Amino acid sequence: MQRSYKLLAEFPATGPSADLRRASATLYPPIPLYRRLLRAHRNLPREMRSLGDEYVKAEFRRHRIVTNPIHVMGFLTQWRKYLDELPRDSNTNIFKKLDPTIFEKMSAEQLGQLYELMHATRDVWKPVSTENGAEDPRP
Repeated sequence: MQRSYKLLAEFPATGPSADLRRASATLYPPIPLYRRLLRAHRNLPREMRSLGDEYVKAEFRRHRIVTNPIHVMGFLTQWRKYLDELPRDSNTNIFKKLDPTIFEKMSAEQLGQLYELMHATRDVWKPVSTENGAEDPRP
């Protein structure tokens, strides 16, 4: 991703690339963004933190060699939005409903993956039964 900043700097300051310059001014560089994401995950429950950390690491590793500046800006923008929506402390509710317009933009494969994810997460967050039959209040 570092080489792509050199390419971005070569664009003229007018036209469509001017939008990229404005967008890049509001973004963190990749490494500080990566570190902030991992720090923000410290406030999540243990299971969610490990899942989130592994996902962030894998995505940044996969996008390390991307040279298309538009793709880099989109990647960093989406991670910045994610960072802005993470709770600042562990007492904040982290569960939000998805915007209905997002579903309209998804492919059939993406909807299938989301459906599988929904069922997988239900199993993780079910209350654990104790020995006497009462449910444990922990998530």
